[in-house]
Amino acid sequence: MGLIVAKFGGSSVASMERIRNVAERVKRMKDNGKDIVVVVSAMGDTTDDLIELAKQTGPELSCREMDMLLATGEQQSAALLALTLNNMNCKAVSLTGWQAGVRSDANYSKSRITNIEPQRIRQELEQGNVVVVAGFQGISPEGDITTLGRGGSDTSAVALAAALEAERCMIFTDVKGVFTADPRIVPEASQLPFISYDEMLELASLGAVVMQPRAVEYAMLYGVDVEVLSSFDDHPGTIITEVGNMERQRIVTGVAHDLNCTRFAIFDVPDKPGIAKTLFRGLADAGINVDMVIQSAMRDNRNDIAFTIEENDLHKAVPVVEKLVKDIGASGMFYGNNVGKVSIVGAGMQSNPGVAADMFEALADANINIHMISTSEIKISCVIDEDRIQEAVQALHKKFALDHIE
Repeated sequence: MGLIVAKFGGSSVASMERIRNVAERVKRMKDNGKDIVVVVSAMGDTTDDLIELAKQTGPELSCREMDMLLATGEQQSAALLALTLNNMNCKAVSLTGWQAGVRSDANYSKSRITNIEPQRIRQELEQGNVVVVAGFQGISPEGDITTLGRGGSDTSAVALAAALEAERCMIFTDVKGVFTADPRIVPEASQLPFISYDEMLELASLGAVVMQPRAVEYAMLYGVDVEVLSSFDDHPGTIITEVGNMERQRIVTGVAHDLNCTRFAIFDVPDKPGIAKTLFRGLADAGINVDMVIQSAMRDNRNDIAFTIEENDLHKAVPVVEKLVKDIGASGMFYGNNVGKVSIVGAGMQSNPGVAADMFEALADANINIHMISTSEIKISCVIDEDRIQEAVQALHKKFALDHIE
């Protein structure tokens, strides 16, 4: 009998009606002879509602207590789904993350899974139960509840699938799969039947919100096949896997965009060893992740350094950068969050010259100015004005004929 790990996101369990729909789908899979482990997110906007409640307690919000609070959202969904399944004569039991054996570090609100001890899950499966696990949570070495960060239920599901050696991890969401671009911006965007781990990781990291990057990393590390599909119909989804010879089939797989972007520029930075280390170590120590970095040509033994960070980190980055400007002897700095990032991703790019030129040509033809560029073997990203992002995505989608993906 094969084992399926199925994860249902917040929109899929947003109401009792939707929970019943999920239960019916799970029961059908069980009736077809599969062992089923279900991972659930909190219902709809429950997490946001809990955060707002916490804010009413006062300005100081302990990360430990916030994790204790937010973990209750997934536990609510898990219990309601298990109750619904039992009332459909489908045996089910709900487990918290710690009961399911999800071990994590103690980095509250952004913890990482360190190990899975699935003995309890295996015992429940042997008794014929559907096992419903509260996603997004684990337990620290000290025995405290931790949460895995936004989208962490995806990681919970993939990690459990790896530990249980499941035949597939199915991520049920409110979209039919992975598309060549955001269909809200490009209505003619194509659904991809499959995509490689590397490509999906790049797309997820560059703004495609269909999968959490850490979950894709976990799937790639442990070789877990993941299918992204809709919980609202039976349409086949997109399979994320290790796909051989993909570059022969398509050069560019998709276009991603990200508006959560802020650009910093530091002027007249002394050109001497150790300056970059001081600057970026200071940002790293403050927990600020740097994306693109550009250093201008040297003049009078000084140059300018520009870099991008997530807009969410702007409030803590400004005082850190102001101090670093003084520490390294630069003349000043500038920042602005009126930019966004547009990217193309494709496994075939590394063996097909001219892709960058085609991208820049498409943006030039649309009269879109490029502020910064970064590349890897399978992606090219450009920082442009925020108000031109939608036009850029449409232009690049058309340039690489992504409405004809098969």
